[in-house]
Amino acid sequence: MGDLQLQEAVLRRRKLRFAAQKSFFDKSNLFYIRYIKTFAMLKLGDLKPGDIVLVNDEGVEREGTVVRVSHENRQALVDNGVQEFWYDLDHIRPIPLDENQLLKLGFEKEMMNGEVKYKKGSFRLVTPKAGDFSNIEMWWREDRRHFNFPISVHDLQNLHLDMTKVPLEKH
Repeated sequence: MGDLQLQEAVLRRRKLRFAAQKSFFDKSNLFYIRYIKTFAMLKLGDLKPGDIVLVNDEGVEREGTVVRVSHENRQALVDNGVQEFWYDLDHIRPIPLDENQLLKLGFEKEMMNGEVKYKKGSFRLVTPKAGDFSNIEMWWREDRRHFNFPISVHDLQNLHLDMTKVPLEKH
């Protein structure tokens, strides 16, 4: 192989490596944007009475439960543990779903071949590895759903209600 052919082969490898890196960063940026959008933007229409959210109460973040939603005023009445108060959407944030939140909601944890299964009655939620809630499969009877992005606690509550017709509340 001549020097010219060797230089061309090296250049081709570098281009391929750069293309692979660029593809990885494009995908990770999309995931990052999806993740930020999921947890930064809360739609009033997604909130239902009983949903658990974070509220900013004069600089102090508290978990609260939605009592009522006013679509006309674009506010939600939230019981923050101290009092019920009407909050604008910019003072309400979703709570990212994690193991701690699932246990607070009454789920039982079971390890299976590297996967983690969370059970509550006949409702099941599986993550491919412990602590990774960016890829979730859930089912109840014949209704199966798969999410390849992180969801929040109020999303899980709404999905659980939709699938089982039973509200999901803290214990």
